[in-house]
Amino acid sequence: MKLSLWTISQRRALVILCIALSSYIGVRFALNRRHVPDPQPIAGELASQLQDKIDPNTADAATLGVLPLIGEKRAADMVAYRDKFLQAHPGEIAFKRLEDLRNIKGIGPSTIAQMSPYLMFPAPATPATTNRSAE
Repeated sequence: MKLSLWTISQRRALVILCIALSSYIGVRFALNRRHVPDPQPIAGELASQLQDKIDPNTADAATLGVLPLIGEKRAADMVAYRDKFLQAHPGEIAFKRLEDLRNIKGIGPSTIAQMSPYLMFPAPATPATTNRSAE
């Protein structure tokens, strides 16, 4: 007579339990495939596809105030700086690139890094080149 550790009904129950557990884990894995990179990216994968980027050359203080780390006061300072710049330099734009925002008191490198995904600037004008033939 042979002694068995498990009875037939216990083996069946164990097999069913293993199948159910592996099915549950497989479904959880299939539904949650996200991989979190380490270190985290500075901007999200869809940040470049935002439709509502703000141009600091045309936005009003209320719009600028919703930017990260910018409140009502700093937004008003940005608009005041822009207006003062336009009076001193007619026909130019105050903020040609991201670094121009550092001219406003209270805006430093970390603030600029937080705001950069939400801002857009005019494309730099390329100088017209003439293609002359040798004379």
